[in-house]
Amino acid sequence: MSAEFLSSQAAARRLGISVPSLYEWLARSDCGEFIVRGQPFTIEYLQGGARGQGRIQIEVSEIERLREAMRVRPQAIRCRQRPQQVQHFPGITVPLGRPD
Repeated sequence: MSAEFLSSQAAARRLGISVPSLYEWLARSDCGEFIVRGQPFTIEYLQGGARGQGRIQIEVSEIERLREAMRVRPQAIRCRQRPQQVQHFPGITVPLGRPD
């Protein structure tokens, strides 16, 4: 089974970002500091070359996984309940009012 790989330019185009932004995302992902919608996210990619200084290639499935993590899903508006009026005083065990 062969996976289809994209260059950094093609991956950035699919994500709708610039190539330098993609490189920054990859660097943050390597350090564990990349956050998508409040959740830590790791991007898996290949970098060729003898010492890992070659061209970056990212699988199409990884780009799709990243796009799905960035997707905004509308949520139903939660109705807040009105605060309840406290009718009692905790810790007081005697009847309240003026003494007779």
